[in-house]
Amino acid sequence: MAAKVKLKQLPGPYAISRLGAGDSIPGWADGPGFVSITRTDDELSITCPQDRVPLTVKHDGDWVAFKLQGPFAFDETGIVLAVIRPLSENGLGIFLVSTFDGDHLLVKATDQEAARQHLIEAGHTLL
Repeated sequence: MAAKVKLKQLPGPYAISRLGAGDSIPGWADGPGFVSITRTDDELSITCPQDRVPLTVKHDGDWVAFKLQGPFAFDETGIVLAVIRPLSENGLGIFLVSTFDGDHLLVKATDQEAARQHLIEAGHTLL
């Protein structure tokens, strides 16, 4: 049986930005709300409220963020799959960010209503 998850929609549109791998973390990235900063050998990726991202920065905007209401144990399986499966099976793209205590699901604003409907139909609760 698939896990049933409670999701809370976060306010405002979000953007996913890409900076160079050697770039410093910019001051505009920090602030209240959900922020994720990930560095790899190839890039510095920043997910944050869209209104913080300068227009000169490469980014993809108009994302809606949902927090999976955890925390979930590291050995608890199927949580993320239960949430992304109904979206993927219905052709909706997602962006997922995991943290120590939980996960954040982002969908394009144009897919927001369809995503909400598919999540509810899969038995999840939207707060």
